[in-house]
Amino acid sequence: MAMKSLLLFLFFFFPITFQAQEEERFADKPLFRDPVFDGAADPVVIWNHAEQKWFMLYTNRKASDTTLDGVTWVHGTRIGIAESSDGGVTWQYRDTCDIQYRPDSGYTHWAPEVIYNKGLYHMYLTYVPGVFADWKHPRRIVHHTSKNLIEWQYESTLDLASEKVIDACVFQLPGGGWRMYYNNEADKKSIYYADSPDLYNWTDSCRKVVGDRGGEGPYVFQWRGKYRMIVDNWNGLGVYSSDDLVNWHRQSDVILGKSGTGPDDEGFGHHAMVVVSNDRAFLFYFTHPGRKAGASLFDQRRSSVHVAELEMEEGQVVCQRDKPVLIRLVPPEGWTE
Repeated sequence: MAMKSLLLFLFFFFPITFQAQEEERFADKPLFRDPVFDGAADPVVIWNHAEQKWFMLYTNRKASDTTLDGVTWVHGTRIGIAESSDGGVTWQYRDTCDIQYRPDSGYTHWAPEVIYNKGLYHMYLTYVPGVFADWKHPRRIVHHTSKNLIEWQYESTLDLASEKVIDACVFQLPGGGWRMYYNNEADKKSIYYADSPDLYNWTDSCRKVVGDRGGEGPYVFQWRGKYRMIVDNWNGLGVYSSDDLVNWHRQSDVILGKSGTGPDDEGFGHHAMVVVSNDRAFLFYFTHPGRKAGASLFDQRRSSVHVAELEMEEGQVVCQRDKPVLIRLVPPEGWTE
């Protein structure tokens, strides 16, 4: 009777905790489409500590505005927010980030990288000074901070290897400090890195660590005894491994290089990130499923966000994108307040 009374007490006073532990369901397919411009891309997924839910921040390209020519439709963008209260199974549109760093007319915000440290969120955002019809213009990485993942305060513009840098990824070093990997477009779209002791002051290495082929959107994570990096090569995601976070070795096969067959998952997988949850690695990526012969301009441009699970086979990272994903992301432990 004593055990039964204890269980009843816990059920009535902590029902949300029990429910969260029991709910593991198959993720939506597609996982998310932006209801404003239908151009969700470059997703980053992070736990919102205050709201106790998952947030997805993403580049919101203007796919639905078919009056825009050249590549102007991927400029003039703001960072969108989607949220999930069920561990990543379903996602709903929330808002756009309030980023007041807008020094130029027609400012462009791309590819947010967001991490949490000591009670504060840090965003490293790609900033383009205007709206352009081609790719010939400067791009910088700017640092912002926030307490709620919505309102962001400008901190600095980073001094990196060139005036054309995009797609930051920040990883905490095992010996202390932080490392930022980014795409240096001025050097054949190679991956470079910079280091920081405190997330505010950065020293660029001016060193290329991945340059065997052009790519963008580097993302680094630790899983199954190795450091891993995924890079968007535009024909699938290249996968690299490292023991020291400097010397990277490419595996023979890309992932998401063959078209999926699920709803809105056709074409290559692009610009991805990974959430490691209880040693399971969930890959969040986007696709352009409508890029087919004879498709309308809108269908060629629109994009969808998906999730798939990474697995290991014979020492290589693989991803069966058509396999249903049973998911419930577990909030990270040990966050320093």
